[in-house]
Amino acid sequence: MRYTCLLSIVCVLISGSLAQDPKNSTGTKTNSATTLDQGEIENGSYRNVSFGFSYKLPYGWVDRTTEMREASTDPSKSSVFLATFERPPESTGSTVNSSIVFAAESASSYPGLKSAAQYFGPLTELTAARGFEAVNEPYEFPVDGRPIVRRDFIKQRGSVGMHQSTLALLSKGYVVSFTFIGGSDEEVQQLIEWLKFGNIRGSAKHSPAASAP
Repeated sequence: MRYTCLLSIVCVLISGSLAQDPKNSTGTKTNSATTLDQGEIENGSYRNVSFGFSYKLPYGWVDRTTEMREASTDPSKSSVFLATFERPPESTGSTVNSSIVFAAESASSYPGLKSAAQYFGPLTELTAARGFEAVNEPYEFPVDGRPIVRRDFIKQRGSVGMHQSTLALLSKGYVVSFTFIGGSDEEVQQLIEWLKFGNIRGSAKHSPAASAP
């Protein structure tokens, strides 16, 4: 299966290997011709009306959504909805830089894809290439009654374990993925608990880019 550019770049980013250019952290506009709802950030929460979910943003985290959207050559078929980090991704540190990446890709980019569980085939290959090991098979993980599939990974960095959980669902012809990175299973689970489905109000807009520190 041929992997999309967006999936490859997201995997590099969450593995901590992609340094962003600070001088490009603000002022970049998303392609206005996009037909894929980017969602919006308001009152400390991200929400996406078209796909019916919201997420409470961790206070003080660094937004890199605009930069990640530049990875998509066709924003009508794929886009990063949200990319936020505990500290700037270009910085170094002795602890895991916890992060959250939400994205959507057209299911047509994956010939033969019939279920969200199949999406974890290419995702697992790419995460393995970045040093992550899958710790289980894809399994059902409903969130607010939505049929979501989850798989968990770990990457050992010396004495520090980088824990990753990715959730995925098929909706409106897209694979919508939610990836969480943390320093422990408990931290990742806490990050996941802020993901909510249903009762999403408001109009669909492009997500405004938050200025990074």
